Amino acid sequence: MNVIVIPDGAMIIVPLIEKNGHTYLSPTNFSKYNNELNLNPDFKVNMSSETPSGVRGRISLLMPLLDKADAAIILGRRPANYEPMYDVLNELILFCGNGCNNAHSLAVNIVGQLNIPVLRLAYPTTRDEIINLIDKVNLFLKDFDSSIGDDLDADLKNKNEKISLDEFEKIIYNSY
Repeated sequence: MNVIVIPDGAMIIVPLIEKNGHTYLSPTNFSKYNNELNLNPDFKVNMSSETPSGVRGRISLLMPLLDKADAAIILGRRPANYEPMYDVLNELILFCGNGCNNAHSLAVNIVGQLNIPVLRLAYPTTRDEIINLIDKVNLFLKDFDSSIGDDLDADLKNKNEKISLDEFEKIIYNSY
């Protein structure tokens, strides 16, 4: 099975895909596809003419792979008050950066519209959560059951995540 990962290059997930006998599809690995990717600017995603060129470029690299994808694994965004477990380089290698939030959100939206199994995982913030993430990925790759994932909303945040009244007031007062 061909599996795509968003964000691309989350190295905590990629080796698990290949270890379980599946193929990791990456828009940044052109040599793996013998230049068969067609970077067609007329891809079938409806975007506003005001969509930034960086978002268009990232999505144009992703679109040819989505036709080949049999499943997807999506890693959620890093929580706002996240205390890094590792230095910046190791965090980037393990969990990858999402490029830009607009491209990440659009890619998640496009993958959500496909008729393929999708595993949505919250960003791990502790050692135990990393172990749990690895277990969930391995379980998903055995039978592609999407119910294994975390209960995330459209922004890939935990649905039960609540903010305090003080934090809410800061958001309201800082928005003016």
